[in-house]
Amino acid sequence: MREYEPWSESRAAEVVAAHNVGEGAALPILHALQETFGCVPEAAVPMVAHALNLSRAEVYGVVTFYHDFRREPAGKHVLKLCRAEACQSCGCDDLVEHAERRLGVKLGQTSADGRVTLEAVYCLGLCATAPSAILDGRVVGRLDKTRLDVLLTEAQA
Repeated sequence: MREYEPWSESRAAEVVAAHNVGEGAALPILHALQETFGCVPEAAVPMVAHALNLSRAEVYGVVTFYHDFRREPAGKHVLKLCRAEACQSCGCDDLVEHAERRLGVKLGQTSADGRVTLEAVYCLGLCATAPSAILDGRVVGRLDKTRLDVLLTEAQA
C-alpha cells in the first residue's frame, strides 16, 4: 500500500486550491485530501467549507455520508466486503461477522496492529452466486469463509 503525507495545513490548502474548480468541487477536493493524507482529517473540514462557501455541517455531512471517505488513515491493507442486497441474500452478513471476529474490529475500523482496515462496499457486480470483496484494489468474487480466510491471512502478513 502507499504511504500518505502527514497532515499539514499548508499542504491541505494546496490540495483544496488545486481541486476547487467550478461547481461540484466538494467531492473532488475530499477525494484528493484523502489521497494525500489517507483520510479527510477533521481539520480539513472548515478549510473545505470556507473554500466552497458551505457550512462546516454540510461538508461534515458529505464526509460522513459516503462510505469511501475515512476520518482516520487506513491500515496497511484495506479489505472491503460487499454489503449490497444481492450479497446479503448470498450470506455476506456471516462473512462480515467472521472477518470482524478474526480481526477484532467492526466495519470501518482498523486492526490494533494497523495492518487491516475492514470496510463495506456496495455492489461490485459479482454477486450472482456468492458475495464479493476487494483487497487492496483486487476484486475477489465467489467469496466463502475459506476464500475469506485466505484474504485475511494475506492482509495480516
